[in-house]
Amino acid sequence: MQRSTSSTRFSGLSRLPALGLAGLLLLPAAGTAFAQQSPEPPPRESTRLREATIRVSGEGEASIAPDMAILTFSVVRNSQTAEVAVSDNSTAMAAVMAALKAQGIADRDLQTSNFAIHPQYRHSEPKDGVVEPPTVVGYEVTNTLTVRVRDLPKLGAILDRSVKLGVNQGGQIIFTNDDPEAAMTEARKNAVEKAMAKARTLTETVGVGLGRVIEISEGAGPRPPQPMYRMAMARDSAAESVPLASGENTYSVTVNITFALEP
Repeated sequence: MQRSTSSTRFSGLSRLPALGLAGLLLLPAAGTAFAQQSPEPPPRESTRLREATIRVSGEGEASIAPDMAILTFSVVRNSQTAEVAVSDNSTAMAAVMAALKAQGIADRDLQTSNFAIHPQYRHSEPKDGVVEPPTVVGYEVTNTLTVRVRDLPKLGAILDRSVKLGVNQGGQIIFTNDDPEAAMTEARKNAVEKAMAKARTLTETVGVGLGRVIEISEGAGPRPPQPMYRMAMARDSAAESVPLASGENTYSVTVNITFALEP
């Protein structure tokens, strides 16, 4: 009987060393090549020259007449007890506020900005080198009111009436504008025109061209309003109406512009 040889060949393959078989399996296929990483191109920023620029600033102003006044005054009362001082002060301030409302001042334009009670002391002379502690002899109560007056022709009469009703300290007035946006817009235009004129002068002088606007920024704000009038309050004021001068308010804007330069 003839024996089959196929099993012999298979068993011969199975007897190959395990390490050699593993090596055969790990060999790369024919025609396979290892990938090589190409160097990264240099960043474009390193090869591009920075754009030449010029930065200028201009300040513009616009002045308008004020349409509102901010008035600050106080009612001050003294008494031997804090209770009486507060009561007297409150009565006087209530009369002042009622008169202001009668003059057309709205509740939103009245604001208490300070209320204080201060003890009043008496200091005795030292005796035999001994200093006695001060003693309280009374109390002073101060109630400060801030008023926005939107009808300026009434301002003098309001001050006079307030004094007669009990205001006896303060009297600082600041003239301002309820809505200064129109003046601010005009100031911005003036600032831009001045900045551009400055940029043209500089570039023409050095012989280069003025290019596109790269950046523009603004630093804005009205000039701090200044107290235009301050008076010493007196109960026996004889003036029917306090004379006042409102003048003008000036609003300023600073504009910074960066331009590109052209050859």
